[in-house]
Amino acid sequence: MKYASMIFTFAISFIFTFASTPVVRRMAYKIGAVDVPKDKRRVHKRPTPRIGGLAMLFGFMVAVLCFNDDWSKATIAMLIGVAVLGVLGIIDDCRELDARLKFVVQIIAALIVVFYGDVRISVFSNPNVFSENPFVILPFWLSATVTVLWIVFMTNAVNFIDGLDGLAAGVSAIMSMSLVFIAITYHEYAIATFGIAIMGACFGFLPFNFNPAKVFMGDTGSTFLGFMLAVLSVRGMFKSYAVISFAVPILILGLPLFDAVFAMIRRMFSGKSPMVADRGHLHHRLYDMGFSQKQTVFILYAISGVLGITAILLAEQRFLRAMLLLMCVLIFLIIATMFGTNSFVHKINTPQDSEDKSDEEN
Repeated sequence: MKYASMIFTFAISFIFTFASTPVVRRMAYKIGAVDVPKDKRRVHKRPTPRIGGLAMLFGFMVAVLCFNDDWSKATIAMLIGVAVLGVLGIIDDCRELDARLKFVVQIIAALIVVFYGDVRISVFSNPNVFSENPFVILPFWLSATVTVLWIVFMTNAVNFIDGLDGLAAGVSAIMSMSLVFIAITYHEYAIATFGIAIMGACFGFLPFNFNPAKVFMGDTGSTFLGFMLAVLSVRGMFKSYAVISFAVPILILGLPLFDAVFAMIRRMFSGKSPMVADRGHLHHRLYDMGFSQKQTVFILYAISGVLGITAILLAEQRFLRAMLLLMCVLIFLIIATMFGTNSFVHKINTPQDSEDKSDEEN
């Protein structure tokens, strides 16, 4: 019955997201939630509605209300946090709120999860391999602080990668798959249900968001996905799986995590605020190297998939294979972030890709 319920969860989330996205798209034009390409950071060339995340949130919530059996304080706190960020995202997609205000609201949502839901990163794997104690137990104040930082950081990390058509939705779907697989393996069925609902919402939205996108998810969608994946990783993997409790969620969320860390370091070394948007993200660098939007998105899908497989192998105690895969991904990421100009490689587009790119520029 558990697996049948999960199948229905995915189906309901997919159907309601898919059906409501055109409605949300039309509504976006009426309320002014439209992304106008006004700087070089934006890759799209035409005004595009950007409140598609509302349809994802709707499909997710319908599925959860129908098939979720876990109504603990942790679940209620998580859904309250999602609702708070959903309202914030809708307003931001319409009016573009100040980054500091959004940051404060994100902290409030994280605090609800930590203090009302009692969801915290309380145990780390001990990095000292010579210690007799395999775990490091954090005091409450440090545990709460680390958890809030993790949730807020990952909420913004997924937002950072939402720069190409279909990228954030597809990568989030892949990350959710990895999370669901490990959760089922360790009988964390409540975590798996939420992960599957996220998958359904992402797949229901992708037909409208893949290049050329008819609608963007906006902050409504990206903050919802980042927040949910961050909280689910704390509820599940940071609390379980013994020695690999620290590595597994970091690997699953590795692509947005790496991109966000690199972006903040780059901005601070340039004397800028780490929250100021720029055109230096991994997807921008790959695009500027000569890859088309579709090629760039599929490359990052592949990287996210390999990181997810690495996490699964590590969770199953297949350490050597996991490390080999991880090394391959790290080598690629380092090369891609070091070189990001058209002078590094010539255009490798196929005739169809070149045609797609010329369409984007018209």
